[in-house]
Amino acid sequence: MAWSDVWLLIAPPVVGGVIGYFTNDLAITMLFRPYRPIYIFKRRLPLTPGLIPSNQARLAQRVADTIMGSLLTPEELQNLARRLLQTERIQQAIQWLLELALDQVQARNQARTAEVVGNVLQDLAGESLPRLIRVWARRESFLKPQLNQVFDQVLLEFQLSPEQAGQVADWLLVSVLPPDTLRRVIVDFLTDRNIQVIDEIFRSRTSGTYWVVANLFGVRNALVRLRAVCLDEREVSNVRIAELIEALALGDRIQEGLLNLSLQNLPVSTVRALRATVRDTVREYIRTLGPDLLKGLSETVNWQQLATQLLNRLQTSQVVTESLEPVSEELALILERYLERDLESLVAQIIPILNIDQVIIERVKNTAPRDVELAIQGIVRNELQAIVTLGGVLGVVIGGIQSLILFYR
Repeated sequence: MAWSDVWLLIAPPVVGGVIGYFTNDLAITMLFRPYRPIYIFKRRLPLTPGLIPSNQARLAQRVADTIMGSLLTPEELQNLARRLLQTERIQQAIQWLLELALDQVQARNQARTAEVVGNVLQDLAGESLPRLIRVWARRESFLKPQLNQVFDQVLLEFQLSPEQAGQVADWLLVSVLPPDTLRRVIVDFLTDRNIQVIDEIFRSRTSGTYWVVANLFGVRNALVRLRAVCLDEREVSNVRIAELIEALALGDRIQEGLLNLSLQNLPVSTVRALRATVRDTVREYIRTLGPDLLKGLSETVNWQQLATQLLNRLQTSQVVTESLEPVSEELALILERYLERDLESLVAQIIPILNIDQVIIERVKNTAPRDVELAIQGIVRNELQAIVTLGGVLGVVIGGIQSLILFYR
């Protein structure tokens, strides 16, 4: 067989393999390249840019429709939200936020935090609370159970001890009713009119020995003499009054009276009326003067210093640290119940807000063609190479068949 005949039989498989291999490789390359249109004499060459770059907008729309239509459906988003918003995860997130807030309180910007907290406390005590008290005090039930409880448990059962009664009695005799004060009280009481009234009463309403004394001797001269002595001989009068107080054991009598002083000894109706009076008095005082009192107190308090002390206390408070976990657990349970009830409506409201399909479209459209090519080749590089190789194999097979046909001819 001549070499020309041999070459005629070998050429078809070789040529077919080369053509099949490189045409498939060229076809795959033309999917992505050229990245930009090519112009010759102001006319764009066909098939420029490549198939994917020229149809990137439609590709982005199809990708978004596919993802939103089959992958990110509302049902799948609800399932995803349920998996993400499990109670344990929510609790951990809330606890992390609480710990972060506590760390912020303990950070260097504590002065700013103290200023904010101080302003909040000042507004609460000086503005908000007085307005609330004005509104609450108009109600008949305002502080009624609390005042009744205070009256029943404190005032009704209050009774002085012997030591307290003794101290009060001594205070009354020393500070409130000393001999000089009693002397002035006697002088102020023994006016001419009062002396005349007392004398007439003794003369008209006494009998027996007292009538004889009152009508023969009278009490007028004695009372006038007593007033004169109190006015003219002050020191002597004070000494005599002190001796009289000691002789009469007035301190012991006052102490005994204070020990027997108790609201429980009063009739039930009197106690009830007194409780109602105390309640109405306190409520009226709070309604009329309480707001102004709170405002005045708020103006005298250094709220920033108080807020700083509170924040310092929070920094070292073990109770606050230990309460983070139970508080976060309770908040997580509350949020879980809310999500179970309204998760479907929330997802329906969130999907238009997130605008996921438009995000996908913009992302795909704004991706450079070279990056698209690298991404696709990174995913299906082996498959694309297999197509190129398959094109070469098919070219060799078809060329071999053609060589066999030529050989038999």
